[in-house]
Parts: sequence; structure tokens; C-alpha cells
Amino acid sequence: MPEAHPMTPVEIGMLRIYVRRADRTAPRERRSFWRPRPGRKPLYRELILRAKTAGLMNAVAHPAQYGYSDHGPVREDGVEVSNPQMTVCVELIGRRAQLEQFCRQQGDLLADKIVVYKHLERWCVGPAGITPANVPQHEAGYGS
Repeated sequence: MPEAHPMTPVEIGMLRIYVRRADRTAPRERRSFWRPRPGRKPLYRELILRAKTAGLMNAVAHPAQYGYSDHGPVREDGVEVSNPQMTVCVELIGRRAQLEQFCRQQGDLLADKIVVYKHLERWCVGPAGITPANVPQHEAGYGS
């Protein structure tokens, strides 16, 4: 039976960055007497925005409901009130070189965080002439 849909494997990687819901970015401006202090963005949101700017293929945040991180106590998300100490896993997918560059550039935000790299293989299903070299880095409409 002939192959109807040929596949081409492409090597990519995944970073998982573990942060607390309560972790915030540093304020960008100094507070003045006349202006209120600007709101500080949740760190997991800032990491995702920076990943988009860096051109990474995929970036999502997975909130935890129950568990522990970095040998800390087991925590649970409340039914009525969210626990700010719970972990959020920020998952970034891209080529290894892109992920390494992202970590170097965002070192100030990642200095005390757990960062895990995992090798992945992406399967590109498409025409017979497709090769890993011509697989698009940014798929139009996917994740944008």
C-alpha cells in the first residue's frame, strides 16, 4: 500500500519552567508621587509574551491543582480561593538553539526557577518533498 501521507521527523525541544502563581515581574518604572505604581504582571504571563517575541513555536501555562515543587510542602488549590503558592508550569517549544538563547536572555527572570529541557521530535505530515530544513519555524494560524 503506498504512503498517502509521508512524515518527516524534525528535532525540537521543550522547556518547562516552574514558577509560583504569586511570582511577579519587577516594576519597569519608578513610582512617582503623582502616578500610582504600575501593576506588576504575573511572571508566567511575561514569560509567554517574551517567548512570542523570541519567535518560539509554542508557549502555554499549565496551572497546578495539587502537588509540590522544589522539595516544598504539598499544596492544594482551594475550591473558593486560588492558592498563590501553587505552581504554574510554563511550557515552551522550539528549536534547541532558540530555547538556549531564550534562557540566556531571560536569565534575570529564571535565576532561581526550576528549568527542565526535554528533547522532542516533531512529525511533519505533508508532501513527499518536505525536509526538516524547509519546515516552517512559524506556522501561520497555529498558536497565534
